[in-house]
Amino acid sequence: MTAATRQRSRRPLPDVIATLVRSLAMLAVVVFGLSSAAPDLDRMQRLARERFGPEAGESVSAWRQMLGDAATLDEQEKLQRVNTFFNRRTAFEDDIVIWQQKDYWATPLETLGRRAGDCEDFSIAKYMSLRLLGIPADKLRLIYVRATMGAPGSGISQAHMVLGYYPSPAEDPLVLDNLIGDIRIASRRPDLFPIFSFNAEGLWVGGASSSSADPTTRLSRWRNVLERMREDGLP
Repeated sequence: MTAATRQRSRRPLPDVIATLVRSLAMLAVVVFGLSSAAPDLDRMQRLARERFGPEAGESVSAWRQMLGDAATLDEQEKLQRVNTFFNRRTAFEDDIVIWQQKDYWATPLETLGRRAGDCEDFSIAKYMSLRLLGIPADKLRLIYVRATMGAPGSGISQAHMVLGYYPSPAEDPLVLDNLIGDIRIASRRPDLFPIFSFNAEGLWVGGASSSSADPTTRLSRWRNVLERMREDGLP
């Protein structure tokens, strides 16, 4: 037995348990993720390096670590981890600067690779991350809003997207937003006026309680980004 081997054999029990917990957490991410098909996160990391360089691979690695660390937490803590991860590590930038297109919806791989995105990109990356962490689709919606800019009553607004988490269908959603760091209930965001919301299962107009359409039929950009995510390794 070499000195290095003896050193490894004397690892404190808490370290061994912590390693086991992290491994089980990542297994949980795979087993209880978006669907019965496992996400191929190794493929995502490889593609990030190939398309955007070694720093992009490190960005995907950090995201995977965050998912592993958050896998055993409760839903509220998962929201906090995911919201904080993207708000702190992703710079806001317009699509025309990042992609030379007026309106481009990026996959999580692309957002992680560029380490930049606009409001749609933040929302999509958070949505898919939380789905990977086992939060059901019926608790999550991407919400298009009109966001009031400047002081209250300014009359200035712009189109914006946030992610909503619905603890139950009848409750106000919690809002995950790249504009502010904390997660607030929708009633505490009077600056946001919802227009419509959607997820992988439905599309809701205004405050409607039932879906009015198939989102992949009505929203071509959503359909397109879902297809590209599957190509990236997300089912």
